[in-house]
Amino acid sequence: MSPLTIERRELGRFLAIAGQRFADGHAPAEMFSRAVDAEWHRMLGTPEYDALSGECAGRLIGHRDMSGFGPIGWVTAYEAAYGPLPEVWFTDGKGVLDEAALARYRETGEVVAEWDCGPTTGDGDDVVPETR
Repeated sequence: MSPLTIERRELGRFLAIAGQRFADGHAPAEMFSRAVDAEWHRMLGTPEYDALSGECAGRLIGHRDMSGFGPIGWVTAYEAAYGPLPEVWFTDGKGVLDEAALARYRETGEVVAEWDCGPTTGDGDDVVPETR
């Protein structure tokens, strides 16, 4: 098993939030961190990913292209479960921190960002559930 990095820990937390959002009938969680997303892509399709997803979300969470820009809808749920978002959420795939985005989050408690992928229910059809 690979070592637990901050990216892998945060991916697990993201999967838990994504699974809960699906269970509650909400829109899919937006993956806005390039650093966490890079870990997601490294793990996809591996038995280790299947185990992480099952442990954190209680089911296999799939991955799909899903682009957009706007408020990140799951931040409040994350904070209730784990506390404030750590810096890795504002870090790109090369490890460069977006200090301005992090400062805005710390000042306002909100995240407005761009994303290009997100979770699916894992049933293989790349369809997201209807939202409430």
